[in-house]
Amino acid sequence: MATTSTDYNFHDIEPYWQTFWEKNRSFCAPNDSSRPKYYVLDMFPYPSGSGLHIGHPEGYTATDILARYKRAKGFNVLHPIGWDAFGLPAEQHAVKTGTHPASNTRNNIVNFKRQIKALGFSYDWEREIDTTDPRYFRWTQWIFLQLFRRGLAYVDERPVWWCPELRTVLANEEVVEGRSEVGGFPVERRNLRQWVLRITAYAERLLAGLKDVDWPDSTKRMQEAWIGRSEGAEIVFQLEHGALGPLKVFTTRPDTLFGCTYMVLAPEHPLVDALTVNEQRADVTAYRRKAAAKSDLERTDLAKEKSGVFTGSFAINPVNGARVPIWVADYVLMGYGTGAIMAVPGHDERDFEFARQFELPIVQVIDGGPTAELPYTGDGPLMNSGPYNGLPSSEAKRRITTELAERGAGQPTVNFKLRDWLFSRQRYWGEPFPIVWVSEEDFALARTLRGDTLPTEPVTFTQGGRTSFALPLPESALPLELPAVQSYLPSGTGESPLANETDWVDIWFNVEDGSAQPASQPRPPGPAWVRGRRETNTMPQWAGSCWYYLRFLDPRNDHAIAAPSALRYWGTPDLYVGGAEHAVLHLLYARFWHQVLFDLGIVPEPEPFKKLFHQGIILGEDGEKMSKSRGNVVNPDTIIASHGTDTLRLYLMFLGPLEAMKPWNPRGIEGVHRFLHKVWRELIGPDGAVSSKISESASETPELRKLVHETIRKVGEDIEQLRFNTAISQLMILANALQKAPAIPRSTALRFLQLLAPFAPHIAEELWSRLGGTGSIMAAPWPEFDSSILAATDVRLVFQVNGKHRGDQTVPVNTTQEEALAFAHSNPRVQPYLQGKTVRRIVFVPNKILNVVVE
Repeated sequence: MATTSTDYNFHDIEPYWQTFWEKNRSFCAPNDSSRPKYYVLDMFPYPSGSGLHIGHPEGYTATDILARYKRAKGFNVLHPIGWDAFGLPAEQHAVKTGTHPASNTRNNIVNFKRQIKALGFSYDWEREIDTTDPRYFRWTQWIFLQLFRRGLAYVDERPVWWCPELRTVLANEEVVEGRSEVGGFPVERRNLRQWVLRITAYAERLLAGLKDVDWPDSTKRMQEAWIGRSEGAEIVFQLEHGALGPLKVFTTRPDTLFGCTYMVLAPEHPLVDALTVNEQRADVTAYRRKAAAKSDLERTDLAKEKSGVFTGSFAINPVNGARVPIWVADYVLMGYGTGAIMAVPGHDERDFEFARQFELPIVQVIDGGPTAELPYTGDGPLMNSGPYNGLPSSEAKRRITTELAERGAGQPTVNFKLRDWLFSRQRYWGEPFPIVWVSEEDFALARTLRGDTLPTEPVTFTQGGRTSFALPLPESALPLELPAVQSYLPSGTGESPLANETDWVDIWFNVEDGSAQPASQPRPPGPAWVRGRRETNTMPQWAGSCWYYLRFLDPRNDHAIAAPSALRYWGTPDLYVGGAEHAVLHLLYARFWHQVLFDLGIVPEPEPFKKLFHQGIILGEDGEKMSKSRGNVVNPDTIIASHGTDTLRLYLMFLGPLEAMKPWNPRGIEGVHRFLHKVWRELIGPDGAVSSKISESASETPELRKLVHETIRKVGEDIEQLRFNTAISQLMILANALQKAPAIPRSTALRFLQLLAPFAPHIAEELWSRLGGTGSIMAAPWPEFDSSILAATDVRLVFQVNGKHRGDQTVPVNTTQEEALAFAHSNPRVQPYLQGKTVRRIVFVPNKILNVVVE
């Protein structure tokens, strides 16, 4: 018992029970339980400097209610929490202040942890993880090495945002309308060496796996669209200058090939320089420079005015031999398909707009009927297509593709919109890559000494005429930790600040055991020492969040991600709750890593998240999204101080359906607060002792007994379905009935508290203790309802005459039509509408309605 106070003093009650739960390890989940398991997981937070906002506790409260309920139902519940702590804000803070990102991150975690503990969540804190902890990111690096060895990691030059004035690479969020967020300087796209993960190798499986998970349909559709599977044809256009080789395009509409009147290359396409004639070179160069300053989103915006420039070169249409002019335009992206398209303005909206802009021919080759206007994007019989005229689109696609394949001018192809995953950042605050770049000769030595631990196909990168080979660290050398640096400022070359730490970067490297010494020192003795240069890129923040749900199973294991027994017992989360903003990237990347781990035999299931739920957004009081600039952010600390944690938890769930977008209403919280005060007053007397209404000898009236069992059933069903707002409404109905009852059986009061406990655990524990409940309420089994008590003996039958409501009456269940008609004739409110009338028809729905049609 927290206090002997006569009033509901949440300031004393809530800290007392939070300390009690922690001391008693109330929520620690053993790995070797004989009970059935239930694993419920929140998307773990990034510990920002601003702390929790009111949106965080919404999802966390929902999962906590479910976790407490499942424990009461006899499950061994795993409900963990941790920190997705690498990230750009901590590094930006380090640049401004000179303090190490780790220090800032630790301070933020301390604040987040304080706030979360104040909310009374039943997390197993003994499983807490932090992605910046070397004991954690050792295994992030280990997973990267598995990807590397399977040929799923490679390096390539990829475009990044570069600010010439700041001499640094910028993240997308640091670029605002083509300028740096800091200083407002112009930025441009520049190619830099990047690590890339071959997620496209799993495209088909990532798509197919969606049918096996219980996710919101909208999220599945978003993933399907991002993966973007398209069936079509790769078509080969020979160039008029044959020495340059053919130009390949992918299309889903080979049936429109006769309507191709021009081609478009992405500005980054490798053939642009060679195809540009001298007379057009200045225009093409200027256009490419301008396109380099645009994001992909800007380039593909349907509403923007189309732009482009002619290269001066032509390709040959493989079906009719027509000369096709080749243009460069930024609405074509190098990252999708081949970076080149055949433009069919008669049957594609973007091509149509471009053709009108530059007065290019528009040829209709699909007959859309007499009312169709161009561009017509549907199917239909072919026209203006030589020997294929009259064929339906489906047949024409097949025949044209087949005949092109026979001539070596095309082939059926499946294409994906999904691109390989750009997996490196030019930042300090991220996981270091466990890679050392060495010469070909030294790589061969390493292969001799280490054998099959190296990939069959080496990863190489050539710069300045010199080819370097990527040599992975031995697993025994993990974790590779970040060095202390003199400055967190960028290197000025596009590399991360790590490039400035020459004693860490330029090393003598032992290819057998992974040990290293600065290259400024003499070469150590022994044949295994070679000159190397560490990778200076770091991993993106996504890396640590791709697999964290697995580490919760066995977070202190120094020998594996998790013990096989823990992986078999817990499996993957039974419920995963988080915001819809993660519907694509986080979930897709985690699924990719998980499927690789499944192929390696490390995890027992191919999908990481069986059931996914997105909580809605809580808007500010003004109906707008909460933000500091609008001044509408609600801090949970403020609400806890004024109304208490239990009130906040109840109100967040009572606002509306969990998945809905809901505005915060500071006045609405008062009603929930009064509800808890009412519960206290009904069970605790004015002297602080148990209320005189509570009696061991009192018995429930039939009406109260039925309501209690209805509430047990409904609250349980609603929690299972995450319908927390309606569960709370039912608890309020029962509380009102208890208030009206002249006496409350003690057993009834205790059952009510058990139903309340998942929602408002602190007041439930306190009242349970005061009423003499055994042990902690959290250890009490969930009440069972008696279905026989809920079986209806009477129903309310509605009477209508000519379709209009004329009365209703309680009648025995399963009353017959004849009996119902007799009740209607004897009902004083209905009788006047039937007296003296001729009955023409009767519509009877048993136990619900009787409609008598008269004249």
